[in-house]
Amino acid sequence: MLSGEEWEIVRLSLLVGGTAVALTMPVAFALAWLLARGRFPGKVLLDGIVHLPLVLPPVVTGWLLLLAFAPTGPIGGWLQGWFGASVLFRWTGAAIAAGVMALPLMVRAIRLSIEGVDRRLEAAAATLGAGRGRVFATVTLPLAVPGILAGAVLGFARALGEFGATITFVSNIPGETRTLPIAIYSALQIPGGDSIVLRLAVVSVVLSLAALILSEWLARRSGRGGHVL
Repeated sequence: MLSGEEWEIVRLSLLVGGTAVALTMPVAFALAWLLARGRFPGKVLLDGIVHLPLVLPPVVTGWLLLLAFAPTGPIGGWLQGWFGASVLFRWTGAAIAAGVMALPLMVRAIRLSIEGVDRRLEAAAATLGAGRGRVFATVTLPLAVPGILAGAVLGFARALGEFGATITFVSNIPGETRTLPIAIYSALQIPGGDSIVLRLAVVSVVLSLAALILSEWLARRSGRGGHVL
C-alpha cells in the first residue's frame, strides 16, 4: 500500500506526463504533418533533429534545456522579462523536459498514421467540392485519429519514465520535480529504502505497460496493422 507521500509522487508524475503530452502534441502533429506530406530541402536534417533526443544522452538534453531556460538564456530571459516567470526547479520544467524526450515517439506514431491515410479518399472529397480545410477535417483527421491517440499515449508513457533530462534540468525537489523515476533513484540511496523502490517500481511498470498496450491497440485500430514501436 502506498503512503501519502508516494501517492503524491504518483500524482505529480501523472500531472507532469499529462502536461508534457498536452504541450507537445501541437508541435508533434505539425512536425509529423511536415515530414509526412512536405517536400522541401533539408527534410532529412529536420527528421534527424526531431529524433535526436532518442539517441542523445538525456543529460545533454537536460543541459541544453538548462541553457535555453536559464534567466540569461534565450527562452528563460524572454519568460522572465515578459511574465516574470521561470520553469527552473519547477514541475512545469519537468513537463518541458519530459515533452522534449517524448517528442520523437509522438512524431513517429502520428507521421505513420498520416502516411497511412488513403490519398484517393482525399482526392475524391476534393472532386466533390470540399476545400482543403474540409478535406482535412472530414477525411484526413478522422482517419489519423487512432495514430494521434497512440502517439499521445506512447508519449505519456515516455514522459512517465523520463529521468536524465529532468534531473539535470530541474533537479530533484520533493513535491515539485520528484517524479516516479527520480523518487525511485532517491529511495535507492537510502538504507532500507528497498520497500519504497519496490512499490514505486510496481506502479511504474503497471502504468507504462498499460500505456504501451493501449498505444499498440490504438495503432492497430488505425487499420495499418503496423506498430508504433
